[in-house]
Amino acid sequence: MLTNKGAQPHNHLHVKKGDTVIVLSGKDKGQKGEIVKAIPKKMKVIVEGINKVKRHTKPSQKYPQGGIITRESPIGVSKVMLVCPACKKPTRIAKKLVNGKYVRACKKCGEVIDESK
Repeated sequence: MLTNKGAQPHNHLHVKKGDTVIVLSGKDKGQKGEIVKAIPKKMKVIVEGINKVKRHTKPSQKYPQGGIITRESPIGVSKVMLVCPACKKPTRIAKKLVNGKYVRACKKCGEVIDESK
């Protein structure tokens, strides 16, 4: 049996910071939110208002009062699906060649998702 012990994880995400996504599974299933931070090395994203957890924090300069603080926790990238900005539906990603560069496109309506810079 062949094993690939030294293999690196696939560090390419189908979503980016600023994308609107819908949660596919878990306690927040069906909710929409915007990606605040992408963590490709761990294959996770932090979505605004999703997967909130409570942290018991000691008083510090950032939180002089301390106490229980509610914040977003990372969620697996496989549990979120991009919402197309054009057709407003959850969609998979297609790659299109535009001006010699590959961009993300909606599988449902064919509209280009990445704005050209």
